[in-house]
Amino acid sequence: MIKTILTLLTLGKLGFVLKTGGTMIISVGAYALFFGWWYAVGIVLLIFVHEMGHFVAARQRGLSVGAPTFIPFLGAWIELKDQPMDAQTEAYIGIAGPIAGSVAAIACYWVAETIDSNLWLALAYTGFMLNLFNLLPLLPLDGGRITNVLSPRMWWIGMPILLALFWLRPSPMLILVALLAAPHVWRAIRGHREDDAPPRYFDTPMRVRIIYGIWYLGLCAFLGFMTYELHEVLVAKKV
Repeated sequence: MIKTILTLLTLGKLGFVLKTGGTMIISVGAYALFFGWWYAVGIVLLIFVHEMGHFVAARQRGLSVGAPTFIPFLGAWIELKDQPMDAQTEAYIGIAGPIAGSVAAIACYWVAETIDSNLWLALAYTGFMLNLFNLLPLLPLDGGRITNVLSPRMWWIGMPILLALFWLRPSPMLILVALLAAPHVWRAIRGHREDDAPPRYFDTPMRVRIIYGIWYLGLCAFLGFMTYELHEVLVAKKV
């Protein structure tokens, strides 16, 4: 009986609310154990804005997409029920998340400066840092989906960066990303296409590639600068 009720809820709109809202509450509780309630709420909301960027972009391109699902300490993800049929669409959906997340982090920074709040400053730093990490040119991260429109060979750059990050600050999440990215990087090194890529998937006009390249490098530069600057401020304040 319980299984039947859960299935019905999942099929209906209430299922969306329970799926996203429920996993958000669980994530807030998990983060609160280590960082406190207000910071935990802020982290989850920042991730939510990031994921809604993907959600809205996918809907704009006419794709069926599920509501965000949160996983404590791993972030969140949205289920693309319809897969992008070309690299340009995938890049469009991929870059929408970091753009939305960056706007949210800027808003946190503005609030921090306005009311002189260390909490909001820490949230701004977290937002900039998480979106910067997501721009690593590796699948399944957003950077891998964005650079896919340029060339899958850019994933070669992402793996050494990931290994360097692990050497500086070991983390189980980095190991998980490396395991998920390894098959894609290996196929790119061998010059093979992704197994499920449709024909002409990578046929993208050079003008479009240049535009996405500029957006990608610009976001990386901006987020890198803000992450470094706020890190230095937080260290100076001993937050």
